[in-house]
Amino acid sequence: MGTEELIQSIQSMFPDASINMGNNFPELVIEKDSLLSVLNQLKSEPTLAFDYLFCETCVDWKSHLTMVYHLDSTRFRHNLVIKTNLDAQAPEIESACHLYRTAELHEREIFDLFGVKFLNHPHLRRILLTDDWKGHPLRKDYDDPINMIKL
Repeated sequence: MGTEELIQSIQSMFPDASINMGNNFPELVIEKDSLLSVLNQLKSEPTLAFDYLFCETCVDWKSHLTMVYHLDSTRFRHNLVIKTNLDAQAPEIESACHLYRTAELHEREIFDLFGVKFLNHPHLRRILLTDDWKGHPLRKDYDDPINMIKL
């Protein structure tokens, strides 16, 4: 399946979502409440078979956070990026751990460094920083008195 055909197939599955070609992969922008449903459909659809989550990260835009999921089909070798926005003041979203085992460590890192709470994560706790660490170092509002970089 070529990229254009992949985009058309995904657009027909999720007509309310926005999909376009990003720099490297097609990008699907969805509402956060539909994340698990979308991931499950993309994984279980035989013609797509997005069976591997190879990257999950977060971006701080000051006004909001964006969760970014990179999916791969090991069968068909096509890729897809899924993006969804979160409230910067109380960022939370359902965990993708039960669909993709790779999400477990990605989500712990995002929780630690960005402060995103992943609902129903099996072991959500800090992974890099100590338990008494104040703040989330990859947030743009993080105050770092040593480096003193203001964004």
